[in-house]
Amino acid sequence: TAWMGLEINTLAFIPLVTKTPHPRAIEAATKYFLTQASASAMLLFSTLVSALHNGEWMINSILDLPAIPLSIALMMKLGLAPMHFWLPDVLQGAPLSTGLILSTWQKVAPTVLLIQMVDSLNINLLLSMALLSILIGGWGGIGQSQMRKIMAFSSVAHLGWMIIVLKFNPQLTLLNLLVYIIMTTAMFSALITTNSTNMAQISTAWLKSPTLTVMTMLTLLSLAGLPPLTGFSPKLLIILELVKQGAIAVSALTMLMTLLSLFFYLRLTYITIMTLPP
Repeated sequence: TAWMGLEINTLAFIPLVTKTPHPRAIEAATKYFLTQASASAMLLFSTLVSALHNGEWMINSILDLPAIPLSIALMMKLGLAPMHFWLPDVLQGAPLSTGLILSTWQKVAPTVLLIQMVDSLNINLLLSMALLSILIGGWGGIGQSQMRKIMAFSSVAHLGWMIIVLKFNPQLTLLNLLVYIIMTTAMFSALITTNSTNMAQISTAWLKSPTLTVMTMLTLLSLAGLPPLTGFSPKLLIILELVKQGAIAVSALTMLMTLLSLFFYLRLTYITIMTLPP
């Protein structure tokens, strides 16, 4: 049932990507379909192997060995590093409204399935992919000028924060997902309202709507995780949970890697609010 739901979700989303008849949109839809189809095949194969051994189709009773490719398949659907290669291109080729759905709603189902199979997840796989996602999400966003690609790498970094604590405290993962969806919805809504798709356009948004530009700045700082804004609380709780579980080295690496993301958020904030067009 979970597999069917994911497939229906994928097939229903593809027409939204190709809403604008543009070659880049067709390319984005093709990449999205191939990636999701590969992940679905891996997911179905893992479930079949587990069902052959224990006779159960329940995702929360899956065996440890098939759980590894199954979790990798779900992480591929989410866009976690190193299986994130499709996300920036698909988000760049899709309209802003479709990008909003891809960055928020499309993350819910795979995350919930990962939470349901949390007892079977490999802790080393989770931590390594989470740290890699935070690193690549920050590193990849630094040199970008297109807003949709920046939001794609922001998504990769935030997903890393979500799964790094999944094995220890799934409730924190859900909290982080909820806060991320709220902040990303606010950011995409601002981009849609001002029709800004790159840094040059967002730098002139101040002339169109000063109030909205200030809200955009606050949303960016919240995505960066700066106190006392909303995005700070989940990150603080995750760091405290990691320290509580004795993963002090992991928490230190997480905070250091987040500085990369902080750089491009502050750069965007500077361009948005502190520069005026000529």
